[in-house]
Amino acid sequence: MLQNNYTLKVGTKVKHSVIFFDIDGTLLDSKKELPAATKEAILELKELGHVVAIATGRAPFMFEDLREELDINTFVSYNGQYVVLNGEVLYTNPLNTTSLEKLTETALINNHPVVFMDHEDMKANVPDHAYINESIGTLKIDRTPTHDPHYYKGRDLFQTLLFCTEGEEKQYERDFHDFDFIRWHPLAVDVLPKGGSKAKGIERIAEKLGIPPERQYAFGDALNDLEMLTTVENSVAMGNAEEKVKKAAKYVTKSVDDNGIFHGLKMVGLL
Repeated sequence: MLQNNYTLKVGTKVKHSVIFFDIDGTLLDSKKELPAATKEAILELKELGHVVAIATGRAPFMFEDLREELDINTFVSYNGQYVVLNGEVLYTNPLNTTSLEKLTETALINNHPVVFMDHEDMKANVPDHAYINESIGTLKIDRTPTHDPHYYKGRDLFQTLLFCTEGEEKQYERDFHDFDFIRWHPLAVDVLPKGGSKAKGIERIAEKLGIPPERQYAFGDALNDLEMLTTVENSVAMGNAEEKVKKAAKYVTKSVDDNGIFHGLKMVGLL
């Protein structure tokens, strides 16, 4: 496959580009489906010899089917904390376990459940909670977190989900300086290592491939895409993105529901 050609080119200068795509609201439309025009555009990029990669806040096990459908084996997951190049782990950045334990204790007192996540699974610290069910249900994945309040012990975790209403995360931002808190749902916040972002993961992949900034592209729509869109030289915000995200990008394409990926790739001259 064309992706495998880059295995031989790691560390060298190449003529083709690398394009990173967010998933929700970017590759997947409002129904969490992959538009036919998007799939065709991705396959055409690969046929042209470009490196196509995913940059998402999702866990690796949350988009296995999508990677298989698009034949993509390079990705930035957990907002930059677990990075894979050509099917091999390139970089990991786990959460501070001591601080996470303290955060969990505080969250229990506040009746804010958490979900611990590594590269293989996710476990909730409470057996059942409406906030967890409602927010994770919007992802339309075939897996829900089971109960294991001690899952954080003895393993690397790359992201934790904190479930609270908007504004309630402020107390955690004030008290836990080892983490960044990024809201992705009215009831859910990503808890990440401080300073971790998709941009950091993208930087490691691009550096390893030897692809210069002018041939790096990124497409996104959400708040966790801000660092990526302000760092990658050729950044494209989806038409369905928040205004803050659109202002962060170099280009703005059509909505994901209006074949925004295809139009964006035409806009920047990749197709």
